[in-house]
Amino acid sequence: MSGKNTTNPDYDLSTPIQEGTGLRQGLTSYGDAHFSLFLRKVFIKALGYSDDALSRPIVGIVNTYSSFNPCHGNVPQLIEAVKRGVQLAGGLAVDFPTISLHESFASPTSMYLRNLMSMDTEEMIRAQPCDAVVLIGGCDKTTPAQLMGGISANKPILHLVTGPMMPGSHRGVRIGACTDCRSNWAKFRAGTMDMEDISAINDELAPTAGTCGVMGTASTMACILAALGLMPFAGASAPAVSSTRLRIAEETGKHAVAACDKDNGLNPQELLSRESFLNAITVLQAIGGSTNAVVHLMAIVGRHPSVAGTITLDTVDEIGRKTPLLVDLKPSGENYMTDFHNSGGMLALLHQLQSLLHLKARTYTGKTLGEEIARVTPLSVPRELGCIQPLAEPLHPSSSLVVLKGNLAPGGAVMKASASKYRHLLKHRGKAVVFAGSADLAERLDDPGLDVTADSVLVLQNIGPVGNPGMPEAGMIPIPRKLAGNGVADMLRVSDGRMSGTAGGTIALHVSPEAADPSSVLGIVRTGDWIVCDVERRLLEVGISDEEISHRIEERTRKLTEEGTAPWHTRHGTRGYRGLYLRSVNQAQHGADFDFLTASGPVRM
Repeated sequence: MSGKNTTNPDYDLSTPIQEGTGLRQGLTSYGDAHFSLFLRKVFIKALGYSDDALSRPIVGIVNTYSSFNPCHGNVPQLIEAVKRGVQLAGGLAVDFPTISLHESFASPTSMYLRNLMSMDTEEMIRAQPCDAVVLIGGCDKTTPAQLMGGISANKPILHLVTGPMMPGSHRGVRIGACTDCRSNWAKFRAGTMDMEDISAINDELAPTAGTCGVMGTASTMACILAALGLMPFAGASAPAVSSTRLRIAEETGKHAVAACDKDNGLNPQELLSRESFLNAITVLQAIGGSTNAVVHLMAIVGRHPSVAGTITLDTVDEIGRKTPLLVDLKPSGENYMTDFHNSGGMLALLHQLQSLLHLKARTYTGKTLGEEIARVTPLSVPRELGCIQPLAEPLHPSSSLVVLKGNLAPGGAVMKASASKYRHLLKHRGKAVVFAGSADLAERLDDPGLDVTADSVLVLQNIGPVGNPGMPEAGMIPIPRKLAGNGVADMLRVSDGRMSGTAGGTIALHVSPEAADPSSVLGIVRTGDWIVCDVERRLLEVGISDEEISHRIEERTRKLTEEGTAPWHTRHGTRGYRGLYLRSVNQAQHGADFDFLTASGPVRM
């Protein structure tokens, strides 16, 4: 026999296997491309696929379901709906798993594992024969991890978020995770709520599957994904348990098949432009979004070869100065994501923001953002029933999120000014009460003898990317019990960590460089030092001289070097993922990504 096959071109040994689409891409290396393809088809046919099915464009579906992840409780149904959309459009849908992250079930914090998830996502997209990929996720660190990995892998990606949960009810009042988690827990700590009520509230805060039902990090990232042009507008807000969410999933599958056509130019490094990210930041400011989104955006931008370095924390602040707050949602306002959806969601918001947007940025459909906005007119909602304000009548004129700098934060710090409970704290000078870390905070915060007043500035050190590690959401330092019991609901607080996007308060976060860095000024602040915060001037500083700062840094560096037990010093001898994390993570101003995962790669010494 000649070895030539006249019915199946895959077995024509006289014709070299060319890198292509579907099963022919990324062949496993056995030294014989024909055998590699033959063997691949042997094993996938064990699942019952026909040659006809295997000849179609392949859409991979990332499955992040986990019984430890209630935010993703609807993922099995979403996968089936995506598959339906893919198959109706003539493609072949194949789902595959990656790790799953839930904020409350990941120790020490899900942020510690975000970069690991991005690596998992990138490598699985690269390794497997997908022409396009649908990324299903929702919980806080999931969607940024998926986008980071997707940009680096650079195959066409579409996002499908799991969607927000429905609100619950307690004593006739709507409540929902997780802004109401924190406000009610604060009441319980202050002694103004009893055990019976806090237990009943615990049953109602998360009554359905889905992500937090306020403008926390999950919802913020969902809105950002829509602004970037990576999913349908309604996909940002449709409830997790709604039939609308399933129809969006089907639509996503359909569009994923269209994205398989390489001539459409929908690879993320080609689709996403600098203007795409400027639109995302505009939306972030207009929704009063999570401070966490700033860290994630810096990491995401850092993955894009042509955008990295062109957008910084200063860009976030500049856009904030000209972008009003339009969405009345907790924690900056009073409503829930279901209200945002019923008010027209992202389509209605983008219609209001058109004059501030770059409308020529492209979207997952191949059309521009402007074309997509113009395609559908949002339903008119009576003003008293909606939660989206007109551009001319904002809730707040500008700067929901601000970037502060000064000798305490030369690399920057982030504050959600729109979530400040006491506006006078936005311009405040007070004496520092310093906690050296989470353990010190837990030990001393509620000590009746703690020397603290409502005018004090609570400073928490060593909860940054390396110091904790993982930059936990401990930056919303609780109000000391003796003050909370007297009605104090907010204080100026400063840390190198993060806070939940569902949290509020006058809190300067992500201080860079972090306290664990030997050069950090935050790391040498002492109780009794004067701290100055002036949001109007974008200033965060400690009132000590440059000479005293240098002296303290030198003294602290000598002490830490002698002890040799601090994370910054022990990181080169630490094993496993923890060691990889400690050695490779960059600072918050750059997104707390791993240096070797950025578009520029690790710095060569």
